[in-house]
Amino acid sequence: MLKPAQPDHAWIAAHIPHQGTMCLLDHVVNWDEQGIQCRAGSHHSADNPLRSHNQLGSACGIEYAAQAMAVHGALLAPDDSTRPRAGFLVSVRGTTLHVPRLDDITADLDIEATCIHSSDDNILYQFTVHAAGQLLLDGRAAVMLSADNQLQTETPT
Repeated sequence: MLKPAQPDHAWIAAHIPHQGTMCLLDHVVNWDEQGIQCRAGSHHSADNPLRSHNQLGSACGIEYAAQAMAVHGALLAPDDSTRPRAGFLVSVRGTTLHVPRLDDITADLDIEATCIHSSDDNILYQFTVHAAGQLLLDGRAAVMLSADNQLQTETPT
C-alpha cells in the first residue's frame, strides 16, 4: 500500500481505530520518521464527542496529540503490513495547559508529536498543540505497543 505524502481525513480514519466524529484530525501537514504535524478544526464542532457542558477543555488536546501519534505509527508501518501494531497511551507527563478551553480558539489546531525515544515495545513522544502560533498545551506521552498487530476488542475473562 502506497502511503500518501499528506494523508487526508479519509486516510486517517481508515488507519486509526477512531471513527466517525471521534476521528478528530483533518489531515497530515508533514511527517517523517521522527515526528508528525497534523491539523484539525473539529474543536469547533458542536458534536465533538469530547465536549462537556457545551465546551471543550484544553486537556482534550491530549487526545488530538494521541491521534497524531497513532497516525504516525500507521505511516511508519511497513508497506506489507495489513495493520500497524496497536498502541496504547499509558502515561502523560509534564503536561502544561496554557489555555482553559479549545472550543473558543478560532484558528485551526496544529498538532505536533516528535519521537524522543523508541524501543520494540514502547515509544515516548513530546507533543505540542498550537493555534495561529499560540501554544495551547504541551507535554510528553508514553505509548506501549501491542505484542502483535491485532487490536484487542474484548476484555479477557
